[in-house]
Amino acid sequence: MGRLFTPMTRGKKRFSAVTALIVAGVFLTLPIILSVTAMAGGGGGGSAGGPPPEVLEQRKAAAAAAAEAGESVEGEAVKIETGRDVYYKTEGPAIGMPAPITADNETFYPRYNFESRVLLWVANQQHLYYGSFVLAVPIFCMCIEFAGMISKDKAMAKKYDQLAYDFIRISLTAYSLTAILGGILIFTFLTLYPAFFGYLSGIFRPVMHIYALTFVAESGVLYIYYYGWDKMREGVLKWVHLSMCVILNVIGTVLMFLANSWIAFMMSPAGVDEQGRYLGNIWHVLHTALWNPLNVHRILGNMAFGGGVVAAYAAYRFLSSNTDEERAHYDWMGYIAMSLGVAFLIPLPFAGYWLMREVYAYRQQMGITLMGGLLAWLFIIQATMIGILFLTTNYYLWQALGRMTGGERFQKYIKYLVFILVVGLLVFITPHTIVMSPAELKAMGGQQHPVLGNYGVMSAKNGGINAIIMTTILSFIWYQRGNKVPTVSWSKFGNIFMGCFFVVAQINNIALAVYGYFIPANVRIGLSVPQVAGTLSCLLLMTPLNLAMLKGGRQLGPIRWGQIPPRSQYAIIMLATAFTWMMGLMGYIRSSVRLFWHVNEVMRDNSPWAYTHTIGFAANVISFNVLFFWISIMFVFWLGTLGAKKVVIKGPVSEPIPAGASPQPATSH
Repeated sequence: MGRLFTPMTRGKKRFSAVTALIVAGVFLTLPIILSVTAMAGGGGGGSAGGPPPEVLEQRKAAAAAAAEAGESVEGEAVKIETGRDVYYKTEGPAIGMPAPITADNETFYPRYNFESRVLLWVANQQHLYYGSFVLAVPIFCMCIEFAGMISKDKAMAKKYDQLAYDFIRISLTAYSLTAILGGILIFTFLTLYPAFFGYLSGIFRPVMHIYALTFVAESGVLYIYYYGWDKMREGVLKWVHLSMCVILNVIGTVLMFLANSWIAFMMSPAGVDEQGRYLGNIWHVLHTALWNPLNVHRILGNMAFGGGVVAAYAAYRFLSSNTDEERAHYDWMGYIAMSLGVAFLIPLPFAGYWLMREVYAYRQQMGITLMGGLLAWLFIIQATMIGILFLTTNYYLWQALGRMTGGERFQKYIKYLVFILVVGLLVFITPHTIVMSPAELKAMGGQQHPVLGNYGVMSAKNGGINAIIMTTILSFIWYQRGNKVPTVSWSKFGNIFMGCFFVVAQINNIALAVYGYFIPANVRIGLSVPQVAGTLSCLLLMTPLNLAMLKGGRQLGPIRWGQIPPRSQYAIIMLATAFTWMMGLMGYIRSSVRLFWHVNEVMRDNSPWAYTHTIGFAANVISFNVLFFWISIMFVFWLGTLGAKKVVIKGPVSEPIPAGASPQPATSH
């Protein structure tokens, strides 16, 4: 009888577990859903920096009673002023306090014998690094766990499941550090910039509780997801486990959007009048001119950065491994992480173009300051870093061809790709205007260099970066074909079509780049759309077409995971480091474009540090942030190795690994 009731008992336990998880997820997300719904309705009447709603209602009732009695009621008790939104140009009740007018003294800007702005800079950047990492990794885990669940190969399903577990285990310690750094950041704001932080937190008061609830919900879901891994490895519970990861990513995305709203408001304020008074619509405060492009840009940036950091961890473990089995596993792990990171790196420049275009649309002077004025040289450095990222990515793919049986047939074409990459990079980093002293301007005879000034136009720069991206897409397609030959009946036509498509897209890109020299600047900027369209077509059409051609293709031999030169792993580490440095640079550029404003054109920065740093000083601080992050993340990596269980991977070392498969990782957590 015990045996008969065992399946029923197990079913009841499974049903109870699923119900408990669903209830936990609902309770964790319900406060956020209710808060967001209220926020979408205009903030629910919450007043930032002004009197509570009940006080406003009392004032209105007193005013109405006085009007009925024919009395004249004076004072602030009845008078409710209106203001005009600085961005949306709508009228609203000015129920918030004006932005404080600060002065250069200890009250508004406390001193600690060091530049307060640099202290805040370091605290903010470290929090941003770790926040980006812990927001990106769960998305990777979701994709990898889903790939394992739909895989028909049980061995590969276990490998993908273990890989997803390895990813989330790495991020768990980083998540704790993110919370600690967030607390340090708030403490730094309160201590060094009390007036500014008080005003900003007053403006965002209607959504501050949402931010707190989101953080609590994310923590709860993360721990359920991680510690419930072994209990939910099969059947329906596995789908529930994946659903928890989906919820985790939704909550993390909401958290990032709310954090981005602070940055967007500082750059392009909305929902306030010229005095900085809140006008009662929190959605206007959040939905500023730069919020959407900033969200897209940071999502892609976080994903590329997170992939680079995880790939660097895999490279670190590869280089420190003592067995072929471990090197094979971490080689595969590094490839998966790098592929995911590069997949988001490729569209990242396009999101950057959109963000810059919206900056120009919001305030043309801000765009000129960024691209052709005070901060122009920083964009030359940024272009150089982008070039390093794509060159390193291509180098890794070319090295990875060496572990593919048959990949050597592509080696003879690499020199042509190198030529395209180098030429594209040289065009991309060529400046059009540069910042010079009056003496240099006089010696050169104008703002533009007599030679370089004729070449560094935007259409040419777009042509250079699009040529680089298309070359990277081609390198990845070659890697996909490394050990395979298409056998579909239309393979010859498909090869010809793909070749012609890439050639036509490149010719279109170059022709538009050259055509930009013969048209006005306001027309030239529109050429970026057809240039980007050609590149995205290569990515979104040719990559799936190549996979369709390789389906059922003839394999030339196995993928020899782990048999890759160590220099390829150093390339991965360089890729991650370069992206970390570029993230720091772009954060500095985004902050510096406000010049001497805390909130652009609303709250002025009257501190003794209201000036733009020199490029050398900024580069030193950015480099310090990068160094500090990588020292701390190496400590996180080391902690991750302490928690990993040693599992012997069975099978002879000399046994070839099937093509498209990976080495057997640890089978338990």
